[in-house]
Amino acid sequence: MPKTKSAKKALRQSARRREVNLSREKKLKETVKKFKKLLAGKQGEEAKAFLKEVYKTIDKMAKVDFIKRGRADRMKSRLAKKLK
Repeated sequence: MPKTKSAKKALRQSARRREVNLSREKKLKETVKKFKKLLAGKQGEEAKAFLKEVYKTIDKMAKVDFIKRGRADRMKSRLAKKLK
């Protein structure tokens, strides 16, 4: 256990950040998985409409530095390519 005041605060911060990061990771994975499921089910129109939501989620994750900008761009490109 931390002894100093600053170490205790750092522990609280890291616990809070861990929760936020886990929820962000879950949101990103669920969104991408749902999109891929629509593609696998041959639901092209629904997938095309849902792609906007996927982009929104990916851009949000890049904006808050959960993932890097380049990775976000790469993900969006690959998902759009699968849609075609």
